[in-house]
Amino acid sequence: MSTEVAASTDAGAIPVDAPESGTAEYENEPVPPHSRRSLTSVGAVWLGFPMILTCAVFGGLIVYSVGFWRGVLAIALGNAVLTGYVGALSYLAGKTGKNFALTAIGTFGRRGYRVVCAFLATVVIGWFAFQTGLTGSVLAGSAGWDARWTALAAGIGYVAVTLVGIRALSLIGLVAAPLYLLLGGVAIVLALRNSALLDAFGYGGEAGSAAMSMGAAVTLVVACFIDSGTMTADFTRWSRNGRQGFWASFAAFPLGNSIAMVIGGMIVALGAARAPATDGGNFLGALIDAGGWLVPVSIAFVFVNLGSVCTHCLYNGAVGWSQLTGHKMRLLAVLLGAVGVLLAVLGVWSHFEQWLTLLGVVVPPIGTVLILDQLVLPRYGMGVRESDVRWESFGAWGAGAVSALAAHLWAPQLSDALVGIGTAALVYIAARRTVQQGAAV
Repeated sequence: MSTEVAASTDAGAIPVDAPESGTAEYENEPVPPHSRRSLTSVGAVWLGFPMILTCAVFGGLIVYSVGFWRGVLAIALGNAVLTGYVGALSYLAGKTGKNFALTAIGTFGRRGYRVVCAFLATVVIGWFAFQTGLTGSVLAGSAGWDARWTALAAGIGYVAVTLVGIRALSLIGLVAAPLYLLLGGVAIVLALRNSALLDAFGYGGEAGSAAMSMGAAVTLVVACFIDSGTMTADFTRWSRNGRQGFWASFAAFPLGNSIAMVIGGMIVALGAARAPATDGGNFLGALIDAGGWLVPVSIAFVFVNLGSVCTHCLYNGAVGWSQLTGHKMRLLAVLLGAVGVLLAVLGVWSHFEQWLTLLGVVVPPIGTVLILDQLVLPRYGMGVRESDVRWESFGAWGAGAVSALAAHLWAPQLSDALVGIGTAALVYIAARRTVQQGAAV
């Protein structure tokens, strides 16, 4: 299906009695009504996504830096941003049935969308590579396994699961979330053998002069899922309507993500983390040290847990590049997965700080422009204007990214992500008013 046809297709125009294919992924068209899924099914896709060891690591890093209660506040503020941001984009996806690429056509243009889509669909493959490499790194540090061979084997398995499609993402979410809650709870119980809850509540942080600002802590929370959060339409387009799309994403932000990060923060505050300054609230070591049944269960947990985020990210990238190239999702999943696994084996996970900085600076303005263009401004008579390239959208994206980078370099007390979102919103609204006034003359 061509870009132009895909852009103009309306989900509601597809007959409800159209033939259904259980394996169809609708890469280049809106998901038709007869193929939409229940709130439980789509919510499960998002629920298990953020409940991963990576979030425990970041939650622990935040608490180690700013203390327990300030850390919880930063986690709450960051998740409030994600709730509004991802929730709005998910509502739009459930309403239209369109994936991220099809949605971006309306805001960035029939040709311009390719820049945004290619960028994000590539960024998430980098995140896939990081998490695949982290699988090997975590098991090397906790169980003595060879990091690269483990990453290679895990990556092949993650690609295989992704090939099943959206059904696999729903299933892995239903498994990953309760498993995280179970083992995270066990880790806290083990930590309470040597500490008390009051010790955690009184924890003030240990980073000293190297402590991050509150703004940086909020940005870290946002950056952790801003890439796939912006591409949430690839998941929530399967929702039956916009309202269910929003509630499906609510399972992740604030629920799943907050729980995952607070558990990591609690591990650090209780003194149970092995290396809180660098490995945050990673509680896998504490589980393996306990021995017994926890050892095999913990090893399986790593593959299920990090496999959840890897399969989601690879699915995002494959769906995005499917629209760009016209090929099927499964073929792109194999090709992109091979690239991601190679990067993982080469050690890309060692650059995660720079990666998160990039995400926090460049990505938030994209979703901001989409939300304003397709959800907010049409309510005030400023409807979508179709064109090959919508330069006002790119201008707002660029302004937001530049301002976020400036905040990162010269105003670290501020949140890069929030600065970028605010700037992009102001510039885009001003640009749209200018365009509308010019058209009226």
